[in-house]
Amino acid sequence: MITGEKPYPYTSFRFSVEIEGITVAQVSEVTGLSLETETEPYEEGGVNDFVYQLPKRTKYQHITLKRGITDKEDMWNWYQDVVSGIFRRKDGAIVLKSVDDEDKWRWNFVKAYPVKWTGPELKADSNTVAFETIELAHHGIKKG
Repeated sequence: MITGEKPYPYTSFRFSVEIEGITVAQVSEVTGLSLETETEPYEEGGVNDFVYQLPKRTKYQHITLKRGITDKEDMWNWYQDVVSGIFRRKDGAIVLKSVDDEDKWRWNFVKAYPVKWTGPELKADSNTVAFETIELAHHGIKKG
């Protein structure tokens, strides 16, 4: 007989984004929480049934934040600073929350700055929300 609680997975729509000095509560989508470690094959003489895969460096994908455009221009201004040659690297976090609004998982990213901004698709025959997307390069993700 099993007596422990059954762990249920958390839903992906309850999250928040924190970046020092920038209000990003309106973010509707986050992608790019991805790490990949490159490998180097090593063939050992006399071993013909497999090839060793040795780890090399780990790469981090850009984090992409998507949100509806509002009167807040903080993300736009941060990117415009980069365009002007002013690099302000900022630390931040993506926080996954439970249905009780408790922080459950936190992915902290360090030394991020925007490298791409994409504006909304404007269509006269549509009534959807106008979204902006910003990509952040960073120096790594740690679980916090």
